[in-house]
Amino acid sequence: MAFLVLLFFIRLVVFFFPRRLGDCENFNYADPLVTPAHIKPEFYFLWAYAILRSVPNKLGGVVLMFMAVGFLLVPPFLNEYKPGASFHPVSQVLFWVFVVNFLLLSFVGACPVEAPYENLGRVCRGIYLAYFLFDPAVKLMLHKKLIEV
Repeated sequence: MAFLVLLFFIRLVVFFFPRRLGDCENFNYADPLVTPAHIKPEFYFLWAYAILRSVPNKLGGVVLMFMAVGFLLVPPFLNEYKPGASFHPVSQVLFWVFVVNFLLLSFVGACPVEAPYENLGRVCRGIYLAYFLFDPAVKLMLHKKLIEV
C-alpha cells in the first residue's frame, strides 16, 4: 500500500509539475558570449561535483571522483562475514557521520567556489574517503570482540 502511495506522488510530480525540481538557470536563453556565474549539476550529482571541485588538478579530481563512486560499490561485499558488527553503536555513529558528511558535500557542491566552501569541501572529501578506510577496520575489530564474547 505504501508503495502505491509513493508511486502516486512520484507520478503526480512527473506528470503535472515536471519543471518544479529544476534549476531556474536552465530556463534562461543560452548566450554564447556570456559564461554563467555559477554552473552546478542536478541535486543528485552535487556530492560528486564537490569532490571533483575540491581537487586543484583536473585529472586528479576526475580520478578521485570515480574512486568515490567506486568506493560506494565495495561495502556490501565487506559485510558478508560480519553481520553483527553493523549494529554496534560505534558502527552506527560512523554511518551517521558518513550521512551528514554526504549531505554537507551536496551542500558544498551547490555553493559557489569561494573561500569557506572550498575549504569545507576539502575537509568533507577527506572525511568521505577516510570513512571507507576506517569502517571496514572498525567492523573487523568489533567482529573479533563479538566472537570472543
